Amino acid sequence: MEFMGQVKSSFIDYPDRICAVYFVGGCNFRCPYCHNAPLLEGIGESIGEDEVFGHLEKRKNMLDGVCVSGGEPTLKPGLETFLEKVKKRGFLVKLDTNGAKPKVLERLLKKNAIDYIAMDIKAPFGKYNIAAGKPVDTEPIKESIALVRNASIEYEFRTTVCRELLNKEDIIDIARLIRGSRRYIIQNFRDRDTVLAGAGKLTPFNREELSDIRISISGMFKEFRIR
Repeated sequence: MEFMGQVKSSFIDYPDRICAVYFVGGCNFRCPYCHNAPLLEGIGESIGEDEVFGHLEKRKNMLDGVCVSGGEPTLKPGLETFLEKVKKRGFLVKLDTNGAKPKVLERLLKKNAIDYIAMDIKAPFGKYNIAAGKPVDTEPIKESIALVRNASIEYEFRTTVCRELLNKEDIIDIARLIRGSRRYIIQNFRDRDTVLAGAGKLTPFNREELSDIRISISGMFKEFRIR
């Protein structure tokens, strides 16, 4: 596999673990709030597997795992083989995904190729096209939600929120959809130059709005966080 970006040591991408993060290029969505807009077009530093495994070997006493993010990793035909190589070296594997490829997720789960899944839920199904920036068949998304919820490994669902795309009721609708899940994370939008919609075009929720949301969905999940 080829990667388009990396974080050599992260304390935040894998809960309670230290991991290296590798970003693939390309995605089947065009979410306006995406922080990695250059990756969508495959723009970034080229990082091959030799470099990845060389780094992991050097940091094997410091790193617990590897997070593969993007872009969308499940679009890459070499993903399964790469993850198997990572696992054989004794590292945990976390996968970030938009859930559009449930068959890939199912295969990875059956092969025990992943230890943690973070799946984005972009919006209530009726607004998915808006949040994803293009028409989306939500049936595969529903399949992936079911797969993740029934998985024996650690997982989280997460939603990035900004006022232009979602309102409070939308977020409550998502919470109701996945009520009872192990972990749900709301990621408040943060502006930057690499946002797909352009800097200054989208706005985060304020503290009061986030507090109201927290109260409204209290008790729906084993763990709920706002980042």
